[in-house]
Amino acid sequence: MIYQDLLIENGDLVLDAGRNPVLIQDQAVIAQDIKHAIIESNLAVELIAERSPSMKADIRTQLELLVEEDVRLVPGTVRLEETKEGTMYISAKTIEFGNLSLEVVNV
Repeated sequence: MIYQDLLIENGDLVLDAGRNPVLIQDQAVIAQDIKHAIIESNLAVELIAERSPSMKADIRTQLELLVEEDVRLVPGTVRLEETKEGTMYISAKTIEFGNLSLEVVNV
């Protein structure tokens, strides 16, 4: 185990049956950090609001560059896929833990 953090879901700390915080490690920490960076950047909200295809493509590029900033990822491996339902799937390769995938809902 290299990285450890508290699990956050829907903006709240997740507690186990004993009311103790749930811990996550390594790959899950990287995924959570990426998700939080996207939320904090406000780019997901801009992507939802934008109607112009060229501007949407620009925002997707900004999102990809934002994710690429994480030094725990292999450069050039980040891929974004947006569904018609508004979910974004992000995949990348981590340096220590192999492939990583996460979803950001209602983008």
